[in-house]
Amino acid sequence: MNKAELIDAAADRADIAKNSMSEALDAVLETITETVSRGDKVTLTGFGTFERRHREARTGRNPQTGDEMHIPAQNSPAFKAGKAFKDAVND
Repeated sequence: MNKAELIDAAADRADIAKNSMSEALDAVLETITETVSRGDKVTLTGFGTFERRHREARTGRNPQTGDEMHIPAQNSPAFKAGKAFKDAVND
């Protein structure tokens, strides 16, 4: 399912206009992105938690040449599924 299909399905389920659902989804995604970018967590009870995780700098290998290379430290987004979501997927 892509974003357009998600908007269609959610708009039908909530019985609202697709345009309104698109704006609402965009607002939710932007808010989650901004919040996690600041280093805060977003917890949706029963669904999951979005957070920022820090990865330390490390040494890796170039898969083509085998040469060692430095991989800098970075932050990356992470999602941990909630119990209700996991249970629904495993039914």
